[in-house]
Amino acid sequence: MGPSGRIRLNVGLIGLGRLGRVYARDLSSRIAETRVVAVADPAPGVAEAIAAEFDVPRHYADPMAIIEDGGVDAIVIVSPTATHRDLVVAAAARGKPTLCEKPPALSLDEVAVMKQAIDRTGVFFQLGFMRRFDSGYAAAKKQIAEGTIGRPLVFKSTSRDPFRPSLEYANPKSSGGMLIDMGIHDFDLARWFMGDVATVHTVGATIAYPELATVGDIDNAVVSLVFSDGTLGAVDLSRSGIYGYDISTEILGSEGTLRIGYLRQTPVTVLTKNSVAHDTVPYFMERFRDAYTTQLQDFARNVLHERTPPITIDDGMESLRIGVAATRAHHTGRTVMVADVTSEALPA
Repeated sequence: MGPSGRIRLNVGLIGLGRLGRVYARDLSSRIAETRVVAVADPAPGVAEAIAAEFDVPRHYADPMAIIEDGGVDAIVIVSPTATHRDLVVAAAARGKPTLCEKPPALSLDEVAVMKQAIDRTGVFFQLGFMRRFDSGYAAAKKQIAEGTIGRPLVFKSTSRDPFRPSLEYANPKSSGGMLIDMGIHDFDLARWFMGDVATVHTVGATIAYPELATVGDIDNAVVSLVFSDGTLGAVDLSRSGIYGYDISTEILGSEGTLRIGYLRQTPVTVLTKNSVAHDTVPYFMERFRDAYTTQLQDFARNVLHERTPPITIDDGMESLRIGVAATRAHHTGRTVMVADVTSEALPA
C-alpha cells in the first residue's frame, strides 16, 4: 500500500516540454500504478492543454502550486535544470516523494542544498538517469554481477547527437555545457559499472559548429578516466553525429567484453547493387522510450512499496562532480583529481 493506503500513486507533473509531454502520457495511460492528478508549466496555455489531452483534473502555471496541492502524493520534475533546486527543496519540506530528471542542478553547491533538504526530512528522492533502465544496460549490469566477463578493466562510452541543440540551450549558463549536459549520462554509467572515478583529462573543441563558440560551448570531446581501483575509461561526446543518435558502451573485462547499444532503428536491411543500407535511431526519445517508461514505473513502485531509491542524490552529486572536473580539465588542459572538485568550479 502506498501513501494514505492508496494502491495507485497520485502524481503531480512539473515541466511539460518535449519529455514532460511523454511523461504525462506514460503516467496517465501506460503505468498501472500511477494517476496524474495535476500538471504545471509556466508557459501560457501549456498546462491547460496537456490537462485536457490526458484528462488531468488540475493544472497550474505555478509549479509550486503542485507541491502545495494536498491531492498530490508524489512529484515528478521534468522542468529546466535551473529550477530543480527550489522545487526539490520545497517537495522535501512537504514530505512528498520526488523523481527529478538529471542533472540534479548545474553546480555542486546547489546539489548540496538539495541533499541537505532530502537528508534532513528523510523524504524519498530518486534521480532520473534513464539509461540504467534500458534493457541493454540493465542486462549488462547483471552480466557483470554474475561474473560473465570477469573483472571489468576498461570502460568505453560514446554519446553522439545527430545535430546540435539551439544556442540558447547550449549556453553553459543554462545547460552546464556539453561535458555536463551530455556527459553526465556516461559519467553515471561509468560509476555504475566501474566504481568511483579518481582522475579525468579532457580534450575538447568547437570544430563542427563554430557558432557554438559564441556561447562558450564545444561540440566534440574525449574524456579519459582513471578509476579509483586503477582501471581505465574513455568517454567520447559529439554534437555532430550527423548519421543518427548513437549511444554505445563497451566494457572490456578480464574474461570477456560487453557491447551495449544499437544503431538500426527499423529491423530492415536493404541490399542493392554495391550497397547494404539500413536506417538509424533518430533521437533520444526513440532510443530510450521504454527506459523512460520503466524508470517512471520503478519510481511509483518504490514509493508505493516503501523501497530504497536505486539512484540517489549522491549519485547525481558524484556524476556532476565528474562533469565539473572534466569541464575544468578542458579549460586548464590539466588532469584533474575528481575528489578535489568540492564546489562549483565552472569557469566564469
